[in-house]
Amino acid sequence: MIGQFPDEGIEARMDPARVLEALKRLAVERLGTFPTVLYVGAERELKEAGPDAYHELAGVNVLRARSASDTMTFRQQIAQAFEEFRNPFIRAGLTLGLIDEEEIDLHLQAQALTEILDKRYETQLQALRTQMEELTLAMRVPAGPNPISPSKLCTMLIASIGNAGISEPLGRVLFRQFQQQLVPLLDSLYPNAGAVLNRAGYGLSAWAPATLAKFEREEAPAAAALQETPAPLSTDTAPVAPIATHAPQAPAYGASAGYGAPSHPQMPQAPLARALGDGLGGHRHSTELEPLREQLRLWRMERQHGGVRTLTQAPVGLQYGMPGVAPPSAGAFGVPGAIGGSAMGAAPVLREFQPRELASIASVLQAEPPDIFARALGVNGKLSDAIRGYLAEGARRMGLHPEYTALSPDDEDAVDMVALLFESLFRTHALQERARRVYARLVLPYLKVAINDDSMFVEREHPARRLLDALTEACEDNNGATPQERELLERASAVSQRIVAEFNEDLSVFEMAHAEMEELLSQQRRRVELQEQRAAKASYGRERLAQARSRADMVLQRRLAQTALTQAVGDFLITPWRHHLVQTLLRDGEDSVRFREAIAMGDALAQADALAARADGDALVRQLLDLEVPLTECLASSGLDATAASHGLAGIVRGLADPDAPRRVRAMPAPVRDEPEQETRLWLAGGTDTVQADPQWIARIRRLEVGAWVRLSDAQGEPISAKVAWVSPLTSRLLLVNRRGMRVLAASIEELAVLGAEGRLTLATGQSPFEAAMEQLQQQLRSVVGAN
Repeated sequence: MIGQFPDEGIEARMDPARVLEALKRLAVERLGTFPTVLYVGAERELKEAGPDAYHELAGVNVLRARSASDTMTFRQQIAQAFEEFRNPFIRAGLTLGLIDEEEIDLHLQAQALTEILDKRYETQLQALRTQMEELTLAMRVPAGPNPISPSKLCTMLIASIGNAGISEPLGRVLFRQFQQQLVPLLDSLYPNAGAVLNRAGYGLSAWAPATLAKFEREEAPAAAALQETPAPLSTDTAPVAPIATHAPQAPAYGASAGYGAPSHPQMPQAPLARALGDGLGGHRHSTELEPLREQLRLWRMERQHGGVRTLTQAPVGLQYGMPGVAPPSAGAFGVPGAIGGSAMGAAPVLREFQPRELASIASVLQAEPPDIFARALGVNGKLSDAIRGYLAEGARRMGLHPEYTALSPDDEDAVDMVALLFESLFRTHALQERARRVYARLVLPYLKVAINDDSMFVEREHPARRLLDALTEACEDNNGATPQERELLERASAVSQRIVAEFNEDLSVFEMAHAEMEELLSQQRRRVELQEQRAAKASYGRERLAQARSRADMVLQRRLAQTALTQAVGDFLITPWRHHLVQTLLRDGEDSVRFREAIAMGDALAQADALAARADGDALVRQLLDLEVPLTECLASSGLDATAASHGLAGIVRGLADPDAPRRVRAMPAPVRDEPEQETRLWLAGGTDTVQADPQWIARIRRLEVGAWVRLSDAQGEPISAKVAWVSPLTSRLLLVNRRGMRVLAASIEELAVLGAEGRLTLATGQSPFEAAMEQLQQQLRSVVGAN
């Protein structure tokens, strides 16, 4: 049967397998966001419908939870449709069956939508049918159905979501959304596909010249595509090298590369390349990033030449043809004669990924578990390697051999900036282990943002940037110790999963996720403010207590140093009276009458001890009677009730009853310290007695105001973001708290200045986490580039 197909005219056409592969890639890029994008619109429509749509909203929530797998299934259905077109015999062995009852309503909706779209695109579908029939003739296979016809697309949607138990009302909503979002895509996709086939030499008269001229003028960008796309490779398992770095001045793709179909000199390549590259777009540059880009490229060059491959690895493809480097043997990666057929062992020609092509690879991969990125975030300098290796694996899955493809310089910059940004966040902020997986999920979505538009790195209000700041605020110093902290971590995890499931190109996903996080964070901030106030009050109370104890010890020391006292009187002055002095100072102050009376009581008791030593009984009795009430009040202030106070007073009387009782000068007891007051020893070994603080740092610390942020490194080198929550009016000490409002350190200006001089304290000048990470990134680049 194959022998019936004519051969004439095929020589002037491009390889049909490569053309079909390009069409498949174009279809996956344009339609690969379904059905996930339907769920957002369906949810919006159902919410507007009111409470009657409660059950349908619940169904949408179920669909959103599985959106990543649904999208992957839809993409696989597109690829399968093209494989069936390439080989119609795939379906020869399939048997017909009955439609599941749960899917009957969906099939009815699909039939109705198919009729609408068939009528709308009747002319364009007829033109595509003519062109694809010529394509099947060139491939020597029977003509099959159009892989991107409306009926096929509706069938793919049902195959993706049909097993979710969708109700009839929800099915109507989903197909209504499908129609609304599919029509604009098909308006561009069908002319795009027609131009690809036309420029490849298939169906030159199928489309009206005006239509193709309009497409060339308005739709097709100038980008390389088909002649740079290798033929589909074997899917045999093989090690995958990281994607090659940019190869400047690579020669045009052709027969000398040694693989794929031979190119035909009579077939112009560039126009077809423009057609296949439709919609790939390009980087939108921010001029503010040019110095950073220069540093990145210098860094990559230094690392590569120095044999260090932290940021990038030397591509396999760039090594061939160099002195002393032999090309790989034929059949590498399952491609017989891939390199061996090249003339004189010439280096294989690399082509750069188009931005949309690279974004498509990232989209395919972003729904997969982020374990590789989570591990890489634990080791500085490894994330960029992990990204490149993962993209290489994704390219291989899509039939793009990593040895023949390369990242453009802009894509290299995007990979490195995203990798260094995430690594800097973990270096500059106290992100716990549980947060590592949250950030690992976001690596590929943020890479897609950076590929399309680098304004994220310079615009403060960029949605992706604001979301990263909110997630960092939620995760920093958060170990899930309280229900509120666990709620923040769970919400951050849910938000990262939502970004993975829903983000394609629309930044509104980041805006909605940021609004969701901000709502919870605003509640957290109110709790943190209360916690900060409690911490400040506690610190103020401790300082007042320490000040009162210091003043009471001064009074006590003078009394103990002046007189030899009996055991009973000495014990009373050291314990109850000392405590009474502290309580009086806290309640009434040093200038109060009660404080003077308390001092006088201690002096009177010491005088009574002297009267007892002289055996002046009458004077001693009068003195003790006068002291009965003050001594009882003093004992009561120590927490003793009336009975215990009476026993204490009786003990003093018994101690003074014997004039010959031994007396001695008592030593001053050790000062009482609160445990939090010793926390500076965890930061400064030996305190500041032998350390001279830098005057410049002292001046900088003095300028800090309440609300200012600093970054500290503890004794183990772990970073901690801390906020100045309070400045003591008594000692000018600064109270630093973490993002949860918990006390981190209360230290003097001199102590903080010592930390600053040691490089363990950095002043954050109102920077957001994103800004702090970018500054740290730039410092890292400058240090490496400057050192070389």
